[in-house]
Amino acid sequence: MTRLSVNINKVATLRNARGGNMPNVLQAALNCERFGAEGITVHPRPDERHIRYSDVREIRPVVSTEFNIEGNPIPSFRDLVCEVLPDQVTLVPDAHDAITSNAGWDTLAHRDFLTEMCSLFKSKGIRTSIFVDPDPKIIEGAARCGADRVELYTAAYAEQYPSDPQKAVAPYLEAAKAARDCGLGLNAGHDLNLDNLAWFIRTIPWTDEVSIGHAIICDALYMGLEQTIKAYLAQIKNF
Repeated sequence: MTRLSVNINKVATLRNARGGNMPNVLQAALNCERFGAEGITVHPRPDERHIRYSDVREIRPVVSTEFNIEGNPIPSFRDLVCEVLPDQVTLVPDAHDAITSNAGWDTLAHRDFLTEMCSLFKSKGIRTSIFVDPDPKIIEGAARCGADRVELYTAAYAEQYPSDPQKAVAPYLEAAKAARDCGLGLNAGHDLNLDNLAWFIRTIPWTDEVSIGHAIICDALYMGLEQTIKAYLAQIKNF
């Protein structure tokens, strides 16, 4: 059964816009779990423009579901992950000034580096996932790097879905099959929402986890956080 991990970065963005501690990021994480989320995701960046390294340290001891930290494994990120020991680390090749993640790893070109990172985090008992575009060769490369899972970058799927759902999901289905054939677990994330989520899960039911943040926080402005999380869970489990 696919699990829903809620990315709470946007809660931190709102807090940081004003200063202080409203909204309270730690309380948001606890509430997401209380409302049914099966994981919490954070993506700290070097400039700490949303989730701060201090947030990660505060959140880790209180999360009772699965805690996933994603980001570019620069030295400070590596140190943070090895300190707090999340359940999962997701390696994302985002530049320091990227507004949001916009591409997956080239696991062939960066094989040596990614192999080193997977070895490091797995030596700490942390499940390691690599953020990738839906390309079977790249996914096979992730397996050779020693990853436990891949996370499919779903922006292209979300963009094409309104005009042609079948065409939009087709490369992701092939990528998901490649991951399964390689023995890799499968995550997905980026621009998934209440309109396109169920179709993705229906087509690729062996998806282990979806990580969703921006859309959930946007929907929560209208529906409330509890009802929004329940709506996403319904899309996942009752498609």
